[in-house]
Amino acid sequence: MKSSFKIFELFKVFLLEIGELSYFAGRFFKEVFRRPSEFREFLRQCFNMGNRSLLLVAVTGFIIGLVFTLQSRPTLQEFGAVSWMPSMVSISLIREIGPIITALICAGRIGSGIGAELGSMRVTEQIDAMEVSGTNPFKYLVVTRILATTLMLPILVIIGDFIAIFGSFLVENIKGNVSFLLYYNQVFDALEFGDLIPATIKTFFFGFAIGLVGCYKGYYCKKGTAGVGLAANSAVVFTSMLLFIIDFVAVFVTDIFYDL
Repeated sequence: MKSSFKIFELFKVFLLEIGELSYFAGRFFKEVFRRPSEFREFLRQCFNMGNRSLLLVAVTGFIIGLVFTLQSRPTLQEFGAVSWMPSMVSISLIREIGPIITALICAGRIGSGIGAELGSMRVTEQIDAMEVSGTNPFKYLVVTRILATTLMLPILVIIGDFIAIFGSFLVENIKGNVSFLLYYNQVFDALEFGDLIPATIKTFFFGFAIGLVGCYKGYYCKKGTAGVGLAANSAVVFTSMLLFIIDFVAVFVTDIFYDL
């Protein structure tokens, strides 16, 4: 009986969290069209998020390309289908592996950073001071960060995908003596707009989710230094779960359009 009551309480807390997050998202869409635009702060956030995450995304993408090709090559060799390697790697990376892995990395790197930053500002009453001084902290702190993550994540995903494909090419060049031109010709011959467009569109939703949850957790951080750590940690956990849900919905919708 107690276990069922705990499950009910957890489910109730989850629904309340979803409702508050939805209200927070609605407030974002209401504030995003209001003046002033805070364009300078938006550019600063874009630079910080993109510049600080680029090296991590590039290294991770390169290693994924190497490992994915090294693991897949022996199996394709058994079936005499090594020539399919560029097509298989490019479609797998661009459709699914590249976007979701990059989004998870940015959830840990950017989402936790936003949660900790806004949480520390809430704890030290900097947000309250902004409200008292007559400025709009939601517009300056939240809207700019959500817009920056929404814009920068697709760019990071594209860069990560190309570096991952380059890592795959290096393995094929060493193992099978495949030229750069031949490899990339096979890669682009295999790709279609039906592969690129849905994969790119869902990365905007990934970026929006990372910024939204990170800002929500930090903006409503509870008092105390422990609350800052909890805000950063819960931002990563909640964002990761939300990313998988968004990815499932995107794949499901894309599959329906393919059937049509």
